[in-house]
Amino acid sequence: MTAAESTRALAIVERAYRGTVETQFSDALYCAFLFHRHLGGLDVLLRGPAVGYAARAARTPPLRLGGTTFSTGTEPGQGLSVLLESGVGVWAEEPDLLAYGLAGEDSLLPGVRSVPGGSMTARWSGYRAVFFL
Repeated sequence: MTAAESTRALAIVERAYRGTVETQFSDALYCAFLFHRHLGGLDVLLRGPAVGYAARAARTPPLRLGGTTFSTGTEPGQGLSVLLESGVGVWAEEPDLLAYGLAGEDSLLPGVRSVPGGSMTARWSGYRAVFFL
């Protein structure tokens, strides 16, 4: 445990993008930004399908209903960039990165770090809170 971890919280994000209609107002990454500001520090661990948020080449397709295209959806890459610029630590679990074809640090957004699967659980006691988003 580091002194910095003891003052921070850890948010675990496992669910991936669930659709424009559901997330156009608020998504997990925006909530993480707010928690970071209000809790005085946050780290984020991406697991499962949510590791796709960290893909350098990820794009969210626009929502089309009939002949209308809605472009109000969120872009996970932009959300992660805001988090990183705000001082949020962002990690992604290696087994899930490999499972989704994201091998190598060059496949991830700059600033996102990979960690061995399950290794962050050893650090949980060092955080003031651990929760799932």
